[in-house]
Amino acid sequence: MAETTARILMEIEAVLFRPQDPFTLTSGRRSPVYVDCRKIISFPRARAQLMDFACDLIQREAGYESIDCIAGGETAGIPFAAWIAERLGLPMLYIRKKPKGFGRNAQIEGHMPEGSRVLLVEDLATDGGSKLNFVDAIRQAEAEIAHTFVIFHYGIFPDGVAALEERGVRLHALATWWDALAVAEQNGYLDDAGVAEVRRFLQDPESWTPGSQPAAP
Repeated sequence: MAETTARILMEIEAVLFRPQDPFTLTSGRRSPVYVDCRKIISFPRARAQLMDFACDLIQREAGYESIDCIAGGETAGIPFAAWIAERLGLPMLYIRKKPKGFGRNAQIEGHMPEGSRVLLVEDLATDGGSKLNFVDAIRQAEAEIAHTFVIFHYGIFPDGVAALEERGVRLHALATWWDALAVAEQNGYLDDAGVAEVRRFLQDPESWTPGSQPAAP
């Protein structure tokens, strides 16, 4: 499942490797890898396969009768939550990053009875920080949350997973950067120097700086 997910994401160019010409992220950090799971919404066959994988993983890891509602995190998680909710025959909600500030001042949109067991869905997880805000919103609304699902998890920031686990929430993902790197290496997406540079980043992303390898021809 992880290998196929990584292959799909690379085929639709949602996962990119650029070790010789690193990306500059919004945080200012330089990175030889980039993922944009929002591209999935434009590829019907790819998204259908990934949503089938998602439902299989969720039911296997969280249980078949342990979830009452599917909640998408604003904004990238919303379409995936809708597709998963449809497949599982469950109500769908979405959670704002903060209350909208007028009217009902709601942060959670949709009908969520007190005590509902909620699965939080987002597109990806880096260090898990944004998930904590959504977890707090769900619990403040008198609902329960023990699981969150993402299509892609960086898998290189263990503190984020630990922070979720401390709140009693397990993170489930279809693939990580380690899975993507293995597929890239096996299928020739990267040469040996590129594989080494990306691996160096994944092993220590906080202190990584671009290497001095010459650009590939």
